[in-house]
Amino acid sequence: MERVHQVNPFAKRDSHSKNSVIVYKVLTILTWLLSVIISFYYSVNRPSDGHWIKNTIWGQNDLYLTAFRLNKIIASIYWIVLFVLQVGYVAHLFSGNVERLNAACAVGSHFILNNLFHFAFVMLFVRGAFGWAELIVILNFINLTSLYFRHPSSDRFIHEAVVSGPLAWTFIAIYWNGAIMVPHPASLVSRIFGNIFIWSILVYGLFFIVTYKDYTMGFNLSVLAAAIGVSQFFRQIIAFQWIFAFTIMAVLFVATIAVAIPAATGKDFSFRRERQPDSERAPLLSDN
Repeated sequence: MERVHQVNPFAKRDSHSKNSVIVYKVLTILTWLLSVIISFYYSVNRPSDGHWIKNTIWGQNDLYLTAFRLNKIIASIYWIVLFVLQVGYVAHLFSGNVERLNAACAVGSHFILNNLFHFAFVMLFVRGAFGWAELIVILNFINLTSLYFRHPSSDRFIHEAVVSGPLAWTFIAIYWNGAIMVPHPASLVSRIFGNIFIWSILVYGLFFIVTYKDYTMGFNLSVLAAAIGVSQFFRQIIAFQWIFAFTIMAVLFVATIAVAIPAATGKDFSFRRERQPDSERAPLLSDN
């Protein structure tokens, strides 16, 4: 069991060796660049291969008039900001501060896996392989959910860039891609199911806000709910979906402000009701 623990990249450790830190640095940079490049490339270019309907990321989004179609401007801004924040996370891996370095290494394996899943999702999505893309996004949701609950971090910057930002997007992407995947995505039945399932965004966001006082999840989900609302409004003014989306956005945003203001005024709290000492913040080993 000890040998398994040593080779398991997701296992909690008391410290990280110099070699493991180097591996985290290299793999994090390579996979992050892969994720960024493929996202930007397929935002403006169609794939030249594939057997299904091929399109750009936002071309696929606009082609299928689903109940979870996103406004590409808001969603693109969300991803650009997230990528910029992740640059800061990568910088933590090169920090001379031992605490910051250990905090970054603690979530490194999940972040690397997230980048690989995101790459696979984009490659499948633009080629119209929505069933396989749904499987990938569900697997990434499991990966990021595990990250959220197994690796609590007091560093809110890392939490937003690596944990809550990607997790909020992945939750929405399950519905976004899933709505395209089902037969007749623009049918009345699909719209009715969309009117029902959209409320899970509110429940999901309030869970993190109320239980863990995580205002970052509330804000992220409110932005993505706005992306759904704007898109649905311009598609059909007389409809429930955009009304529901804007209602969810407003409730999450107000709840986010109610939690974020105490933090801004100096009343500190963690994203967990009870924070246990994180062994992964122990100093790095000097030799191993």
